[in-house]
Amino acid sequence: MTGNRTFTMIKPDAVESGHIGPILEKITAAGFKIVAMKYTQLSRRDAETFYAIHKERPFFGELVEFMTRGPIVAAILEKDNAVEDYRALIGATNPEQAAEGTIRKLYATSVAENAVHGADSDENAAIEGAFHFSGREIF
Repeated sequence: MTGNRTFTMIKPDAVESGHIGPILEKITAAGFKIVAMKYTQLSRRDAETFYAIHKERPFFGELVEFMTRGPIVAAILEKDNAVEDYRALIGATNPEQAAEGTIRKLYATSVAENAVHGADSDENAAIEGAFHFSGREIF
């Protein structure tokens, strides 16, 4: 998935608020092709494993609780310069600091409940995509 693929999750807050459709529309309108997607729910173990990099941070427990409270939509997206372009599309983690028109400006309610996840590097996009999808689920 190097260079032209990234990983995203529509988080429980955005799913609960009915924003799956509008978020997917923004993603495809920005030129991304969805090459894998599933509606699923993370177990506690899944969330702890996925966010293990944050294990020592004070917000880790809250993050795990949040990410396991309801379903998510996980997806692998394809486009040239995918990671950088997707991070620009989603905006800053804090929706108050996110640029107008970005996904987080439109759909996030706080730093903690920020609507979507976006991989921060090509390497992490590959790792995160492989965490959620088998090779036969990616097209």
